[in-house]
Amino acid sequence: MKKDKIIFWITTIIIFIMEGIIPALTSQTELAKQGISHMQYPVYFGNALVVFKVIGALTVIIPQAPKFAKEWAYTGFGFVFIFASISHFAVDGFGFQAILPLIFLGILVISYKLYHKLNEYDYALSEKYQLQ
Repeated sequence: MKKDKIIFWITTIIIFIMEGIIPALTSQTELAKQGISHMQYPVYFGNALVVFKVIGALTVIIPQAPKFAKEWAYTGFGFVFIFASISHFAVDGFGFQAILPLIFLGILVISYKLYHKLNEYDYALSEKYQLQ
């Protein structure tokens, strides 16, 4: 179980950094604005995306966040990664930019699976000690 917790936290922290911290710190840079423009998205879409990414990243990493909110955050990030891959493929063709979001989708899936596995373990453990 310790190995699962370590892998869960590593994958979750990667998602938190890539989808929470980095967008929050770089969203107003010229490079980020050029990226949104290059993908043919309106500027307001990039701003809204950053807000939701930061909220989702906080929801995923804060242990006390409600379970339903975590489910929505994981789902939202899944959509973000899938559509980022599709967008890069449509605009730039097949390449690293189209594959990278799918790598992060894989990291997200690992975090999500372990989130549920650890919650089931914690629930079973609490049930065991309640019965005694």
